Amino acid sequence: MNDEQLLRYSRHLLLEEIDVAGQEKLLNAHALIIGAGGLGSAAAPYLAAAGVGHITLVDHDQVELTNLQRQIMHTESSLGSSKVDSGKVFLEHLNTGIRIEAIEAKASSSLLDELLPSVDIVLDCTDNFATRHLINASCVRHQTPLVSGSALRFDGQLSVFDPRNEVSPCYACIFSPDEQFEEVSCSSMGIFSPLVGIIGAMQAAQALQVLIGFGEPLMGRMLLWNARTTQIDEFKISRNGECSVCGQSH
Repeated sequence: MNDEQLLRYSRHLLLEEIDVAGQEKLLNAHALIIGAGGLGSAAAPYLAAAGVGHITLVDHDQVELTNLQRQIMHTESSLGSSKVDSGKVFLEHLNTGIRIEAIEAKASSSLLDELLPSVDIVLDCTDNFATRHLINASCVRHQTPLVSGSALRFDGQLSVFDPRNEVSPCYACIFSPDEQFEEVSCSSMGIFSPLVGIIGAMQAAQALQVLIGFGEPLMGRMLLWNARTTQIDEFKISRNGECSVCGQSH
């Protein structure tokens, strides 16, 4: 690190769990954030501020007025522009010393197959089961850690799936791809504005822990946050040997 970086990240360097070695890991890391909406708007700025050296944003949507109630990476001047371009501008103003890449596209297996070989961690900040399953399957295939978050109405959930660890479950171990889940969205169900900030910031924290390698990330555990009662619950999740994505037969 140069003198400017030593000063910029000095508060990290004071933490023995991070120190110079951990900060250098972040500066050399590549994080892929899929979804530049509410969750991504909270996760991406913290990763950028923390010094993750390469951040790729993937999203196909444009900024709409209804987004501004919670998607704080976008502003009124961003209306009508792509979310990834808006996010890129925001993050580059936050930290000019890192690389921000914007890809305006829907997540697909082919796109993830192209990106994941160079990615150290994936943050799933999307809002539908089909895309979450696609991301999970790609991460299992490429052995890439995945931080998964979701938020709707007043309820959020968060977990870490690390296919490099033989005991770690994957997303499909909990929510089978064969089951039919009713798709619900913020546009029809509503969402409490700070909830995406809380869950997205937690996703960033989990990603930093995994990248640096300290503490106990939420692998094999799922955290539930209820914003109405300010109650946090956690339950253990185990790998399913018969899982159609990460099970032994697959």
